[in-house]
Amino acid sequence: MEAVISKKNYLDVSRTDYQLVSSALLNKGMAFTKEERDAFDLHGLIPPKIGTLSEQRKRVYSAFKSKSSDLERYIYLRDLQDSNETLFFSFITEHLDEALPIIYTPTVGLGCQKFSYIYRRPRGLFISYPLRHHIDQMLSNRRFKDVEIMVVSDGERILGLGDQGAGGMGIPIGKLALYSACAGIHPRRTLPIMLDVGTDNPALINDPIYVGWQNERIRGDKYYEFVDLFVKAVKKRFPHMLIQWEDFAKNNATAILERYQDEICTFNDDVQGTASVVLATLLAAIKCSKVPLEEHRIVIAGAGSAGCGIGRLILDIMKKNKIDLEQSMDKFYYFDQHGLLTDETPNVLPFQSQFCRSKQSIKNWKVKDKNNISLLEVVENVKPTVLIGVTAQAGLFSKEIIETMAKNVDRPIIFPLSNPNTCAEASPENIMKWTNEKALMGTGSPFSPVLKKGRPFRVDQTNNSYIFPGLGLGVISVQAERVTNSMFLRAAEKLASMSPAIKDPDANLLPPIIDSHKIAFKIAIAVAKEAIKCKVAKEISEKEIKEKIKHKMWNPVYRPYRRKTN
Repeated sequence: MEAVISKKNYLDVSRTDYQLVSSALLNKGMAFTKEERDAFDLHGLIPPKIGTLSEQRKRVYSAFKSKSSDLERYIYLRDLQDSNETLFFSFITEHLDEALPIIYTPTVGLGCQKFSYIYRRPRGLFISYPLRHHIDQMLSNRRFKDVEIMVVSDGERILGLGDQGAGGMGIPIGKLALYSACAGIHPRRTLPIMLDVGTDNPALINDPIYVGWQNERIRGDKYYEFVDLFVKAVKKRFPHMLIQWEDFAKNNATAILERYQDEICTFNDDVQGTASVVLATLLAAIKCSKVPLEEHRIVIAGAGSAGCGIGRLILDIMKKNKIDLEQSMDKFYYFDQHGLLTDETPNVLPFQSQFCRSKQSIKNWKVKDKNNISLLEVVENVKPTVLIGVTAQAGLFSKEIIETMAKNVDRPIIFPLSNPNTCAEASPENIMKWTNEKALMGTGSPFSPVLKKGRPFRVDQTNNSYIFPGLGLGVISVQAERVTNSMFLRAAEKLASMSPAIKDPDANLLPPIIDSHKIAFKIAIAVAKEAIKCKVAKEISEKEIKEKIKHKMWNPVYRPYRRKTN
């Protein structure tokens, strides 16, 4: 952005006429004042009426509501983001509850599927495997000089939709929009990255419209060498960069995180961010259930990187609460495509192994086939108090499974977390019906309110957007050198402390997402303090922490411009 902040709160801007109005970060549309139109040669390029940001938001909202589908709304908002970022974020901030399902889950999934067909303007960086020796050059562009947060994907496991190749760029774009909308981080500090290593989706390889590298995915050593080239280039160009990994296949997600988490400032949102928001929701639900954490029995359907990440963070809170490790491990039962995860399950991955049950421990279970135990049989034998789904298997939590669980538990805790809505393990409406409204519930995608005691009740969306914007804000505010697991634990505890259910057991488990700035600010403070405690950030006072965080929080309003002269 060719602009400099002056001491008089003006922006000194060197761009003029069409270059100015075509810059998404600087454009004001019809809100340019007469003086600015004179100074920057804008007369005639925009209509003569001088408008306000408030009027523009109303115009945007009218257009937004007039669209006939969520995909059209998604395309409209993406175009707005690429033409006027201040207006885009001002609108998103004011209408976050309506805009969030469009710019993020579930509609972003459709946006990724249709990415090649709706592509308009450049945003972020597509770093393709054939250009692996030009990464330094790509990152060196001066327009990236203020970047502090990157969201990176390779598009292989987009939500529950599978391999979307280069179309997965919609996820980094959407995630970074939430950093700005929910935590106030200026968009110039963010950069979406697509590591285009090909695709194994035959429909994309054979589609002449596809925008990515039409080649089968690079695997093995070549893949990890490519990722390493990227990380080294980022370290060289941006010594304080926060890298967030998104929607990688489970093997790569865990391997990349373990490879770099002690080397650079980085985290995987699917593994750690999901775990943090699930733990926060679980802690709130546990308060409502009035059953101590150590007495809960937890069944997790889906033993991928997200599911195992959830288990590990729950173990961390148990350890913090001085619960014996052996006792803690005895609380977990994992179910995947092979049935109950045991020490005889084939092809168990390293990150899954700690959650394998011994066959000896289930020898007295009543099942039809001990080599093929169903989820219903797991629920019948375990009598779980907590049931979590991260399988992308729609309807997996059947009526019989939910009703069986509810027979044995006063307040069953049920989290169907798979995205988008069409992949959810159960609908909130059915969960409420099958548990006689006893369930404490959180979903991964947004759902319409359900009836509870005859009144509409907001469905808690156990959404990573509650966690990662505030966590990132705290990390960059104190320039933390690393992201630690304890930061996610502190973020979860802080979010849980804001649960409306603390005061009213019949209230929601999570605060409304429209309070995102307040939520992000409190989480950022907790994370920054934890970074200092872990000695990955310089020690400063709490007052200084708050000042640094506030300094990073941008308010999407138009600043007055003054023409820069050399």
